[in-house]
Formats: sequence, C-alpha cells, structure tokens
Amino acid sequence: MTNHIEALREIIETRRSVRRFTDEEIPREVIEECLRLAILAPNSSNLQPWEFYVVSSENERKQLAAACFQQRAAKTAAVLIAVVGRSKSWKENAQKLLNEWPGDIPPAVESYYTKTVKLLYTQGPLGILGFARKIMMTVVGLFRPVPRGPFSKQGMQTWAAKTCALAAENLMLALKAHGYDSCPMEGFDEKRVRKILGYPSDAFTVMMIGAGKGAADGIYYPRMRFDSKHHVFEV
Repeated sequence: MTNHIEALREIIETRRSVRRFTDEEIPREVIEECLRLAILAPNSSNLQPWEFYVVSSENERKQLAAACFQQRAAKTAAVLIAVVGRSKSWKENAQKLLNEWPGDIPPAVESYYTKTVKLLYTQGPLGILGFARKIMMTVVGLFRPVPRGPFSKQGMQTWAAKTCALAAENLMLALKAHGYDSCPMEGFDEKRVRKILGYPSDAFTVMMIGAGKGAADGIYYPRMRFDSKHHVFEV
C-alpha cells in the first residue's frame, strides 16, 4: 500500500484560514472535483444529510458577503460555498439508498433502512415521538447501553451538522491540494443567507466557506495551538 503521509502532512500543515483572496478565479472543474471529494466524507448511516450551495456570480456573492457582515474572507472570495445540513432528508435518502443499491440488497441492510433508521430518527408531530423515545431510552439505559439521541429537532440538526463538518474539512483540504485556499465562517445572518439561497424548510447553514487564491496578506496571524497534553488523554 502506498504511503501518502508526507503529502497529507503538507496539505494539513499548510492549510490556513485565509482572510483575503486575490482576483484569480477557481476553474469550475476544480470546484466540482473538490465537491466530489467532499461528499466522500464519512457520514452517519450513509444518509448524507448535506447540501452545498456554490455561489460564484458577483451579485449573489455581494449579497452573501453582506450577510456575512462584510468579512474580507467573504468579500474577496472567488467562490462562496454554503455547507448546509438537512435534518429531515434522512427518510428520502434511506429509500434512495435502497433504490440505488448495487445488486441484491442484503436483508440486514434492508431491515436497517426500513426499520431501524425510522426508529432512530422519526420525531413525530411536535416532537412527541422523539420525547417518548427519550423517556423509553432513559429507562432502558439504566440496565444497558442505548442510543441517547437524537430526540428532538435540535438533536437532528446536531446530527446533520456533525456529518457536514466532516465534508467541509474534506472540501477545504481538497482545495488546498489543488493550490487554492479557504476560510470557514460561522459569522453570518442565518435568516438572510436562507433568503438569498432559498433553502428547503429543514435546511440550515453549518458554515460558509470562502475559497480562492490566497493573497500575500491573507493570513493575519501565526497559527497557535495549545500543547496536546491539554486535549489528548490516555484512558
């Protein structure tokens, strides 16, 4: 097996959040390849609760930059990509997986996507089924390990956001491998972003990513990380 650690190390160590970009455009084929790699990210039950809104037109970029509080990473980006979570797409995607399964569907797979997934993620009207499941799991959990969520709309958003964050990292590393830079942003007006991009009702913005060729003054400060002893623990 080929060892790619040196290439991976270089990409990870040189990827920085760039706050200012040049006027150079990113070729469309590069964006498409980076997005293809983004959705190869691991995700919960392969239900892929992500969407990516690629905004390159000047008018929409200006509107989004305003919604991102005129951050330079948004104002100067060649492309803005909204990484969007879907809290209710799991049911449609579960069926799509079965419809597109290559060959005969193993019984365990069919059972998982027709029964287990519904049990885990259905919240019901006003979240009543999720609440009932929370009570049931709390009681059963006194005696054995059980799933501790998601039990609410907020829990489903957290579930989707975890997956989207994995894809976003793939996307930014892929951009760096192609020689382009990026900046993930949490600073934005969610309501205005939703209006500009026209999301489905259950969609929410996990992060905005500005992408382009980093300017010479695009990195503001040195990278700082705490010593791993503060974050890594042997158990």
